[in-house]
Amino acid sequence: MDHRINKHAKVLINYSLQLKLGETVLISTDISCLKLANEVYREALKAGAHPQIKIDSNELQEIFLKNATSKQLSFHHENELTNVKTFDAFITLIGSENTRALTSIDTKRQKLRMQSGKDIADIYQDRMRAKEIRWVGTMYPTSGFAMDANMSLSEFEEFVYDACLLNDDDPISAWEKIEAQQEKICKFLNTKSRIRFVSDETDISMNIKGRTWVNCCGKVNFPDGEVFTGPVEDSVEGFIKFSYPAIFQGKKIENVRLRFDKGKVVEATADKGEEFLLEILDTDPGARFVGEIAIGTNYGIDRLIKHMLFDEKIGGTIHLALGRSIPGSGGVNSSLIHWDMLCDMRKDGKIYADDELIYKNGNFIIDQELSR
Repeated sequence: MDHRINKHAKVLINYSLQLKLGETVLISTDISCLKLANEVYREALKAGAHPQIKIDSNELQEIFLKNATSKQLSFHHENELTNVKTFDAFITLIGSENTRALTSIDTKRQKLRMQSGKDIADIYQDRMRAKEIRWVGTMYPTSGFAMDANMSLSEFEEFVYDACLLNDDDPISAWEKIEAQQEKICKFLNTKSRIRFVSDETDISMNIKGRTWVNCCGKVNFPDGEVFTGPVEDSVEGFIKFSYPAIFQGKKIENVRLRFDKGKVVEATADKGEEFLLEILDTDPGARFVGEIAIGTNYGIDRLIKHMLFDEKIGGTIHLALGRSIPGSGGVNSSLIHWDMLCDMRKDGKIYADDELIYKNGNFIIDQELSR
């Protein structure tokens, strides 16, 4: 077995979650990630925790979404509610041998399934805000994701493990250094009241006063490398064009353009997939408001692989998420969706904080300590 799989598990258990003696942890994994799931399970036991495994697959999801009745789509087993109420920590291992498995599923059926889980999602979010639970999500390099990234499986494995710093002798120390560096950026942004982003067909601003910038350093997403906050919900004004395809539920929407007025998306277009875009925006009232604005800081991720766990971290980009706010940021937007969309700032991109230019062409410029 590749020794980096064990290193991956050790970082997740001992750094990301800092799992403690006697805690309960639910490991949710796609069947394609079993090698990593085995090691995570082993490390959780070594930490003295009580792990449980939940295994799923694209094939099972496809069977369910194509064949379930409306009543079955709306049904959730009691143990799902019990899990979200009682576990101390959650790990999600992302993998797929076929990332297109759900692209032909009727959007209305997928939406019904999402809406049926609102009570469970609300409990989870409430416990996250109260810091009663911890969660980390990561990717295991599979052939499906390698094909999306236009790489061989061996090339993709190197890409993933480099981005996760698992080729380092001591990846935990490496992530601790990133945590310290990004904390300086967050402290600086926490003193600001308004932020504005300017780029190609983009000029969008929002109020961030009283909101908290969160340091993403491998504790929740792995790999990581971003700082984000939840803007004041009714303050977003202007327009934005997303440089890369917006991917949601396996569907790819190209050249998305949004216009905001008093925080709400009032105009949305796309060159491809516009009908799907509009349908998702009508999931619930919160789907047309911004739950997150973020700046990518991982300059080791230098290309698009068509998965937001990595793409949103690309150094020199920003991403905006429609829908649900993330606990810890101060955001209060509620929605069943959280849809990240990515904008490249490396060519003529600018960020202003309280009318001061702080970022240009993909880098912070206001202080050498805040630059890469």
